[in-house]
Amino acid sequence: MPPHHAVAGVASSTPFAEHDMIEHLPSLNVSLNMASAILLALGYRAVRRRDLDTHKRFMVAALCTSAAFLTSYLVYHYTTESNPYPFHDWTRPLYFAILIPHIILAAIMVPFILTGVGLALCGRFPTHARLMRWVFPVWMYVSVTGILVYVMLYTQPCVRHCFQ
Repeated sequence: MPPHHAVAGVASSTPFAEHDMIEHLPSLNVSLNMASAILLALGYRAVRRRDLDTHKRFMVAALCTSAAFLTSYLVYHYTTESNPYPFHDWTRPLYFAILIPHIILAAIMVPFILTGVGLALCGRFPTHARLMRWVFPVWMYVSVTGILVYVMLYTQPCVRHCFQ
């Protein structure tokens, strides 16, 4: 059984902690991050081509995959202990140089994304466009660096083990 959090010093069991599916959530999370990045890129391409209906569909899909990611991420980290970076070589500072801004920007951008969506839903497209010119690259950065963090934390140890 994966480790789980204790409340007030008393071990608690969550319904999620009983299932083996928890150990697979990091793979689901990286898949959702990849989907978000692809959908964001397609939505950006559609708006650049002035295909606003397609843009809307891709961006709603990107919002949904990002929300699914956030839910899965929170469930995983609520029900398991932290997975520390296993290497103490030149990749460690690189890992933290990617991870730290990723976490900070991911937390900061949520209200901006929601504001941008709200502006679009209200038909305030010029204001939406001005805001999203700044938010879009950060959202894309967070999606892509999330994939890099996964590769460094979960895939790199397996690759290194195979080549030892």
